[in-house]
Amino acid sequence: MRTSTVGSKGSAKFEQQEQDGSPRAPSTAAARAPIVIIDVHLLTRECLARVLNAEADVPVHCYSTIDEWLASDEPSAASLIVLCQSGRSKTDALQEVEHLSEISEQIGRCPAVILSDNEDPDLIVQMLGKNVRGYVPTSLSISVAVQAMELARAGGVYVPASSLIAAHRVPDGATNAVQKTNGLFTARQAAVVDALRRGKANKIIAHELKMRESTVKVHVRNIMKKLHATNRTEVAYMANRLFNGEELTG
Repeated sequence: MRTSTVGSKGSAKFEQQEQDGSPRAPSTAAARAPIVIIDVHLLTRECLARVLNAEADVPVHCYSTIDEWLASDEPSAASLIVLCQSGRSKTDALQEVEHLSEISEQIGRCPAVILSDNEDPDLIVQMLGKNVRGYVPTSLSISVAVQAMELARAGGVYVPASSLIAAHRVPDGATNAVQKTNGLFTARQAAVVDALRRGKANKIIAHELKMRESTVKVHVRNIMKKLHATNRTEVAYMANRLFNGEELTG
């Protein structure tokens, strides 16, 4: 059976035991440095830890934040960091990865894998430049996710093929749209803006741009922030002004 113990800092550590309750002799895999999971949600991090503990056969330590992990006994002992970012905005996600990248330089460049519900190709590319060795969307099955993490631990890099394909499916007019908005948006965002100004619903935009509807929603939120708009109608109005060469003064 497996037991879970919670330390004084709230980190769950999963250890292997024999059926009779006595500790199992450490295997070669278990003797290696543990996997660290960082997730603010207790339920999801402990569920993922149990799966990784069973599939990867290595100790798995859980923490709610990067700072909590750093305050633990041996933060440099990890062989892989799994950073869960579901629900994060693009800005917050990048800042967190930047923070992790800076720490990694100090503790031996421990590889990191991002677990997220954001499948924006632009975001993935930016993260791969910050010591991220894998990007695992929550739309993947647990078996594929575990294999992606194992690949990262072995020194490889995992990127979902669907995101790479999507990166090459930006409509031909997107480049022109980026120019018309003075580079305010990425190519993917510009394509969404163009669709919004035409009054298209998220489901239609997702179908036409070969995105997930959840990804479109993330783009819409980020577009609204950049334009300081409060709704889609304002986005369409401001986008029309930009496309007509007008300046937005506020």
